Amino acid sequence: MKSIVYKSETGVAVVHPAPECPRTLEEIAQKDVPAGAKYKFIELTELPQSREFRNAWEVDESELTDGVGA
Repeated sequence: MKSIVYKSETGVAVVHPAPECPRTLEEIAQKDVPAGAKYKFIELTELPQSREFRNAWEVDESELTDGVGA
């Protein structure tokens, strides 16, 4: 399953769509990612396994290449 990541004011935001959601990832990104924020679709396995230091997660903006929030 894929998720959406983008940079927020407080760090890295991760959107996990519900499995039964009828919307595409693109539709969810356009609805949920803030206007002007770049985002990327990633596999859940790409996220760190431990949530212990999740406030320290970082993402390079140059890697956010799948779209921009509407």
